[in-house]
Amino acid sequence: MSGMSGSGKSVVLHVLEDADFYCVDNLPLSQVPALVERLQGDGITQVAVAVDVRNGEDLRTLRPHVDALRANDVEVTALLLTARSDVLIHRFSETRRRHPLSLRGLHASRGLGEATPLIECIEAEREIIEGLRGLGEMIDTSDLKAADLRALVRQRLQLTGVGMLITFQSFSFKAGIPLDSDLVFDVRCLPNPHYSPELRPLSGMDAAVAGFLDAEPEVQRMRAHIAGFLEAWLPQYANEPRSAFTVSVGCTGGQHRSVYIAEQLARQFSSDFSTITRHRALIGRPSPRG
Repeated sequence: MSGMSGSGKSVVLHVLEDADFYCVDNLPLSQVPALVERLQGDGITQVAVAVDVRNGEDLRTLRPHVDALRANDVEVTALLLTARSDVLIHRFSETRRRHPLSLRGLHASRGLGEATPLIECIEAEREIIEGLRGLGEMIDTSDLKAADLRALVRQRLQLTGVGMLITFQSFSFKAGIPLDSDLVFDVRCLPNPHYSPELRPLSGMDAAVAGFLDAEPEVQRMRAHIAGFLEAWLPQYANEPRSAFTVSVGCTGGQHRSVYIAEQLARQFSSDFSTITRHRALIGRPSPRG
């Protein structure tokens, strides 16, 4: 991946990192072949490398490096990011960072240095990036918000539904709402297995308790309503710059109803997201019985 400074390369790298890519930023082009060879030997198959004018090398040599990798049967997808000059000037103004080509000694042969106006640095870099056109897909981020760029990259690279780990956790309201919660659902209004002597010592992970709750229409209606809300809004949360999200489900003791609902939700959404479960009130308890 390469592109204009300020065009969103760090946003894309974060998306790929969350999708379990091995990510390297600002790697000298000359080191790319050695990196690929080393990671192949380690069994790492998804690698994202960002190269740009910061490393001082001529980016025009990127094309032969990519061609060489492809000749060695390495599947390469090239992304090139760009943006209009007025947008880049605004972004540099917001971050108050200097353009890489204005750093002392960098690309001095092009007559650029610390006193070079920002617009001249941008146009000099644009000339370099335009020389790479055709190497891969060029994405103009001028009118894209960060969330839109993240969604676009997931779509183009077929990463939709990965990258955000969702934890479905149960808890007891007696112990308080977990501080790491992003969403909290209260299921204390549902029929409670606690009042059955046979089910009281068990948990929502036990088959007998699950069977009891499976047969309760109110429980299924609550589960469906929570699932409907999550189906509508989890994709929106996934577009935010986050790699983890916690859905907390609470009942009185955190043993039966909340555990059951959390397990059901985790199972339902596991086909679209990476999911795990955590049951705070059951920590240290023996494994569920069949």
